[in-house]
Amino acid sequence: MHPWNSTVGSASLKLMLKLLLRLFQRRILIEDSMKSKVASLFIAWMALPPPDPQFVLRGTSGAVHTLHFSCGGQEPDVPTLFSGSENGFIHVWNLKTHRVDTELDGHGRKSVYCVETMGSKNRLLSQGRDQRICLWDLAEGRTSVTDSVFTENVGFCRCSLLKVAQGRWLVAMAAKALEEVQVLELPSKTSVCTLKPEVGAKLGMPMCLKLWQLNCGSQPLLLAGYEDGSVVLWNLSTGKVLSQLVCHQEPVMSLDFDSEKAKGISGSSEKVLSIWSLNEQQNLQVYKTHKLVNAGISDITIRPDKKILATAGWDHRIRIFGWKKLKPLAVLDYHTATVHCVSFSDHKNASERLLAAGSKDHRISIWSIYTQT
Repeated sequence: MHPWNSTVGSASLKLMLKLLLRLFQRRILIEDSMKSKVASLFIAWMALPPPDPQFVLRGTSGAVHTLHFSCGGQEPDVPTLFSGSENGFIHVWNLKTHRVDTELDGHGRKSVYCVETMGSKNRLLSQGRDQRICLWDLAEGRTSVTDSVFTENVGFCRCSLLKVAQGRWLVAMAAKALEEVQVLELPSKTSVCTLKPEVGAKLGMPMCLKLWQLNCGSQPLLLAGYEDGSVVLWNLSTGKVLSQLVCHQEPVMSLDFDSEKAKGISGSSEKVLSIWSLNEQQNLQVYKTHKLVNAGISDITIRPDKKILATAGWDHRIRIFGWKKLKPLAVLDYHTATVHCVSFSDHKNASERLLAAGSKDHRISIWSIYTQT
């Protein structure tokens, strides 16, 4: 007779089955308990308020339209942030004292919407609504405009600056003719080219510009976002279009490009971010799109290490995304009006990296987030 058919065997089998059933039930309870705990933690995390700025800079007395860091120097060099405001002033902020070290007035009290350093914080380029690009000498306490370029353009398109050799720069700017872009060499102000769309192209005005080159010594190229929603890649040597891609239904308000990954991103007044790539034949292609909750992007910038990016929103918010997959990482909700500009610092030490945002509410918020990302 088989043992399981005996009385003892039958009892043992029943006991074993009861034990197995209890273990199985207990496992379900444990798993459910774990799931409940994880869910509770997630809900608690979602309920946490967004982080506060590390500090806030006040005192511009006008909407802030542009920001640029200069923090890569050696000690005792003081980390600096330049800001350009609607009232025409450029403020040089000391990031250790959180105060203005210098106030520059060179644009006839007309809005300043671009500031860039040229090799060091003592050489500055600024662009204003007075239709001028100014070159500044800030060494040894000086605050003088050493030279300027009259752009004759009445739009809001920020110029783009690119270092091509020691002491030599290219600057691309919207030209007098509404659809054209002019490229000059600095400091000589020699004309490099004028980029004119073909007859009947109907691109409209250039809205944003990005000069770039694959590596030092390679041919500089220009990416331009236009009023009709197109992003265009220009060859500066021939003055011809290499590729054109319609990325938006509305004017392209801002764009940035990662030359290492041959991938760029643009925003407009729509609820969409457009991510596009450049293939080996130098053709622009749509890579993917990302839908936003609220419409309107003023500015986009990819962090120098190419790991995250930030957007400035018309909805008063700063959004942080992972650059690899455009995964939303954070929404920074501090400002009470449109955020016009965002900028990442160039600190050599990753743990010191900062993000700055300038707003119509006259304030500049400074954030320390994802410094180890």
